[in-house]
Amino acid sequence: MSLDRLIKGIVNTQNPTVAGLDPKLDYIPDYIKEKAFAQYGKNLEGAAEALFVFNKGLIDALCDIVPAVKPQAAYYEMYGWYGVRTLQRTIEYAKSKGMFVITDAKRNDIGTTMQAYANAHLGTTEVEGESFAAFGSDALTVNGYLGTDGIKPVIEVCQKEDKGMFILVKTSNPSSGELQDRKLDDGLTIYRTMGNMCEKWGEELTGQYGYSGVGAVVGATYPEQLGELRKALPHTFFLVPGYGAQGGGAEDVAPAFDEKGLGAVINSSRGIMCAWKKEAGLDPQNYAQAARREAIRMRDEIVSYIGVITI
Repeated sequence: MSLDRLIKGIVNTQNPTVAGLDPKLDYIPDYIKEKAFAQYGKNLEGAAEALFVFNKGLIDALCDIVPAVKPQAAYYEMYGWYGVRTLQRTIEYAKSKGMFVITDAKRNDIGTTMQAYANAHLGTTEVEGESFAAFGSDALTVNGYLGTDGIKPVIEVCQKEDKGMFILVKTSNPSSGELQDRKLDDGLTIYRTMGNMCEKWGEELTGQYGYSGVGAVVGATYPEQLGELRKALPHTFFLVPGYGAQGGGAEDVAPAFDEKGLGAVINSSRGIMCAWKKEAGLDPQNYAQAARREAIRMRDEIVSYIGVITI
């Protein structure tokens, strides 16, 4: 099962984190942009090339210490088909370096449309009897608020292709409580109800280490809810955004983990990508080394709370 591979990577690196690859041109050193623009022009194609070179440097610097990357699709789609191509190239390169790839696209639809999304990001597309992987990610973020009709097609692709998903449950944004914290007639919050549904859906994607292939997105900015959901959802692995730039720290994410130090992977995007901007006097050509130092600092901080990670 796909998330078993992520768990093995976490244990092997002793690092329960994922590096978010959500690049903006402002995050990229000038020397990379200047070279890309000189070759392709100051246009969408040049920008997309700069993104890929930047990502490639980060992946090279992180692949032996960070088990996974999480590209956010929107930061690539904004550059049109050139950006989408960079997304595919980034996924392919990260996988070639042995990293687990979570595409953060938050897709949601029903029936054959959702099956098409699942095929695109996790499965294969058939062309005249031949099958091709369009993106080939290991896992996909999914919005589950259309119910089982929007999840069943993804489960089917995950079963066939050995892939996984993370469903939005309690998100890290400030206004998430406007809907997610509301209580239903049975007294449970909407986020808790969605979490319970993840547990149920996960029965179709059982894993080797007690966690299913149906994970949940639960924000670091709500540590109390993290702890509540960890106890309530023993078979659901968490993807935890909100660490670092959004305000969550190691103490906040600690409730996401079980007694073995498993159960969650913590995302940092800007904190890692922009680390080079925070080191005074750093040569921008050393941006990837700065990212590596921040990834190690983040790892060590989290592990100081949860201890050695075991299977």
